[in-house]
Amino acid sequence: MAFLSQILVPSSSSVKIFSIIAVIFLSHNVAAVTPATNKTTRAVFTFGDSTMDTGNNDYIISIVKSNFPPYGRDFVGGKPTGRFSNGKVASDFVAEIFGVKKILPAYLDPKLQLQDLLTGVCFASAGSGYDPLTAKLLSVLSLSDQLNLFKEYKSKINAAVGNERTATLLSKSLFVLSIGSNDLALNYFSTPLRSAHYDIPAYTDFLLELASNFFQELYALGARVIGVASMPPIGCVPAQRTLGGGIERACDETENQAAIIFNSKLSALIDSLNKRLPEAQLIYVDIYNPLLSIIQDPAQYGNLSCIFILS
Repeated sequence: MAFLSQILVPSSSSVKIFSIIAVIFLSHNVAAVTPATNKTTRAVFTFGDSTMDTGNNDYIISIVKSNFPPYGRDFVGGKPTGRFSNGKVASDFVAEIFGVKKILPAYLDPKLQLQDLLTGVCFASAGSGYDPLTAKLLSVLSLSDQLNLFKEYKSKINAAVGNERTATLLSKSLFVLSIGSNDLALNYFSTPLRSAHYDIPAYTDFLLELASNFFQELYALGARVIGVASMPPIGCVPAQRTLGGGIERACDETENQAAIIFNSKLSALIDSLNKRLPEAQLIYVDIYNPLLSIIQDPAQYGNLSCIFILS
């Protein structure tokens, strides 16, 4: 089980690099992602996969786990926390940089108190994707499952503080989504279940439709400020380089091109939704290009490059 979980998700170092990049780009867009009516972000809510999961998979039956060493060795206490990292993941960094709290807890943690809920939680599940089949393959929470958990969360807050205060809280909070890599790496390019029926342009269209539905449902539930991470250069993830990069372990350009195709469509979708949805502030966060830059010219990033190479 431990072996499988290490193969099926990005390494902890890859997640760490992603977290740093995500925080840098979100911090550069503070003015854009902070609700104009109140410069204080009330809470942070995150959705997605292992890049965001702060421990939800510890509370479900799945082979995708990180509840064993060396995960968590640099976290407070030095123990595994369900994060696919040696320490924090992007969810924690985003919550901290926006001044909400230093650690974003997993929603399924049974120890959560009302105050924890009021300042935001993580709904992400390592191994998940836009495509519900991706989550099914790994027995993790699909994006629909995550959205249902958020609906449950909203009901709890409504009961605790009332509908009006809940609506205000959500409208002045930051929502972040990072997902999609597993759809390509673990689903489309690793099984015939989708690739036998879709070419890459058609499959990315399918993913985009699912993404659009998620954004609009989240908006209908009260979210207004939503940061959306692009897919990274998935063909350069260590596992993909090993499987498809030949003897030199080069990046798999077919997978990278699929990510580029999806990202261009995702960016256009976000522009469209911002025009259609009143008060919506969807922000496209480009992860692909900065991460590719680290891979192609690691020397200019110093110790950061060492972290990635060692992954």
